[in-house]
Amino acid sequence: MSKPLRFNAFVMNTTSHIHHGQWRRPDAGQTEFTDVNTWIDLARTLEAAKFDAMFFADVVGHYGDADADYSVYVNEGLQIPSNDPTVLLGALAVVTEHLGLATTSNVFQSHPFQFARQLSTLDHLSGGRIAWNIVTGTQDNGSRNFGLPRLTDHAERYAWAEEYVDVAYKLWEGSWDEGAVVKDREGSRYSDPAKVHKIHHVGQRYSVEGPHLPSPSPQRTPLLYQAGSSASGRDFAARNAEAVFIIAANPEIARQQIEDTRRRAAEADRAPEDITFYQGLSFVIGDTEEEARRKLAEYEQYASVDGYLAHAALVDPDGRVYPPDTPLSELNTNTQKGFAEWTSKAITDREPVVADVAWRSHRNNRLVGTPEQIADQLEQWQAAGVDGINVINWVIPGSFEEFADKVLPVLRERGLAQSEYTPGTLRQKLFGRDRLPETHPAAQYRGAFARDSQREDAVPAGV
Repeated sequence: MSKPLRFNAFVMNTTSHIHHGQWRRPDAGQTEFTDVNTWIDLARTLEAAKFDAMFFADVVGHYGDADADYSVYVNEGLQIPSNDPTVLLGALAVVTEHLGLATTSNVFQSHPFQFARQLSTLDHLSGGRIAWNIVTGTQDNGSRNFGLPRLTDHAERYAWAEEYVDVAYKLWEGSWDEGAVVKDREGSRYSDPAKVHKIHHVGQRYSVEGPHLPSPSPQRTPLLYQAGSSASGRDFAARNAEAVFIIAANPEIARQQIEDTRRRAAEADRAPEDITFYQGLSFVIGDTEEEARRKLAEYEQYASVDGYLAHAALVDPDGRVYPPDTPLSELNTNTQKGFAEWTSKAITDREPVVADVAWRSHRNNRLVGTPEQIADQLEQWQAAGVDGINVINWVIPGSFEEFADKVLPVLRERGLAQSEYTPGTLRQKLFGRDRLPETHPAAQYRGAFARDSQREDAVPAGV
């Protein structure tokens, strides 16, 4: 019997996320993304289907040249307008019991003290079902929205992210000892002061005193997602991530990327199996192969070429967008470097160009066929080392309803999808434990800030 794959619904609190132009379809409910009931109904559908998580992408600005006309994004509804997913998770937490809830947050959009507090609150509200997708940004416009002159250099963004997560780890793992909350009514002591510590972090970008205001949530540190596919991104994932989102062009490319990241994890003294990999795929499902091809033709009729090209905009060091026919070998870019690198590896019969980056997610990352044919293809992805699938929708809720009704039953017959949830936190469901393992860098802060009555900022050497 095969090991079950994991399934996330990969969505965004916007009209046009990945498959651009599909919002024009009459059955596309994503146009009502501002209505909380759109997401509540979808969350309930996903939980009934035993999806592992609802994974929200996010951005903090428009793509492309920040100084150029941005009307294409507005016309297409291409991730503008969009709403904050982290706020939405609070509503979804109270209408679900088992479904994991993942938000995306950029390291420059929220101070780590505030963000750590928000996620601890959500983890409490959800009973330990929160995940964080750690991103470093890809847009000049997004950076300008937070007072930066432009997108920070690629390598420096990951150095920034390392300090950001370090602050968060200190707050989540080190500020409160186990057993700090005592709720002693007779002794008039809610928490034990000897077990609550300031962190006194002083780094290149942040100075955070602490202590963390929330008490430890069920997971302490939320489950950690990451999606960087460049060399710097894979190094960061190897040190920090528990779940890595990839969009490989085929199973062989996925296998290479997975093996490389797991090798880096071992070099970082982590257990390679502590990192799981989720391939992004969309599905066109028919009771017959002919019906599936007919549905694909319908999707193609609505597909927006302008939307796909605008989404994949690659910019030069001056922030100007490269033309679609620019060879990838000529790129000097600070954005989407990993996607460009892996697209170059996937195309071997000709010189790959910028437009190929746009079409890859549209045409190469979709499975078309009957439920049985799709299950066959998913077995090939699993054989390449993929642990789970981020299911990318064409329309909401129809794409997920169809996958749940037609594909998941076939996968369950093959042992490729779970039939029931494991009790407990999201990390318990996925890894069999509530807390990060001792090999994770966050674990070094457990007990590291023992209170010193004379010097409260005393921290063990090397921490």
